[in-house]
Amino acid sequence: MDNTDLMREAQTKFEKKLIQEKYNVNVAFYVHLKEYNNTVRDELEKRLEEVFFYARGVDWKFDSFGIEKAGKRNKDILGFFIFRTANITELKKLFKEYFEDYDNAIKITCSVAEYEKINETFFELDV
Repeated sequence: MDNTDLMREAQTKFEKKLIQEKYNVNVAFYVHLKEYNNTVRDELEKRLEEVFFYARGVDWKFDSFGIEKAGKRNKDILGFFIFRTANITELKKLFKEYFEDYDNAIKITCSVAEYEKINETFFELDV
């Protein structure tokens, strides 16, 4: 595919569903862990599901989740969760509530990144 296939504006109803918001705020939560074992991933996923379940009324979308083991880039074991939201205050409250009693957590650090869409084009792939 070359750049000639790119369209400046969404034309079909399917393309219009793909349109991304002009402004986007990503909130990343990093749970610094004491240890990593076979149950950590399940424990973190369960707590995340609880945040999802009780978060009715908070306008946010889950983006990604993972675990980064200690290594050259980082000395801590991190469980990370990334959300898209404009309601940072409520999301912070939920995370504190559902992780404050998690014995494997040392601390939680957060990052808030604001993005503005500069350009958006569309294309279709034949399969």
